[in-house]
Formats: sequence, C-alpha cells, structure tokens
Amino acid sequence: MIQNISINDLLKINDKLNIVDIRSIQSYNNNHIPGAINIEASNLVSNPSKYLNPSMRYYIYCQKGLTSRKVCQILTNYGFKVTNILGGYEEWILSTGN
Repeated sequence: MIQNISINDLLKINDKLNIVDIRSIQSYNNNHIPGAINIEASNLVSNPSKYLNPSMRYYIYCQKGLTSRKVCQILTNYGFKVTNILGGYEEWILSTGN
C-alpha cells in the first residue's frame, strides 16, 4: 500500500525533504515545487536504483497526482520509501498560490 500526503501536511514538515517531480523536463522547467528535483517517470521506473537511495524517503509528484500514484506503487513494490503527493503540482498551485 502506498503512502499519500496532502500539500497542507507536506508544508507542515520542517525537515529538508527529497521531493521528486516526475513530469517532463519542459514542465519542470516551466515551474515546479521549490527544492524539487526532476526525474521523468519513465526513467525513474526503469532504473530506480540509479536515482534513489533505498534508505531515504522521497515525496513524488506529477501534474495531478495520478501518474505519481502509479509510480509510487511500483517503487514501493521495489522496496523504496516513497510518498505520493496528493493532487500533484496543480494542488500545490491551488494551496500555495505559487
């Protein structure tokens, strides 16, 4: 079962987070959650060990939260610690106005 987090709960965490934007590089370059790194979904799923440390937690988002949910399920099955950001980047915009 995958873990989910809302934008509001994400904003309450004071620690430095490993946030991963799995959208295209064009979408990421257009705008993204501050501090997020970009790893396109297909690259991340095909070779997660290249990008993720299995001992760290990652917060994953896409545009609306649907693709990131699928990616989180796959990565969870591989044993990675991932959390899906509910609503994705669109929810970030609505919640923060950024």
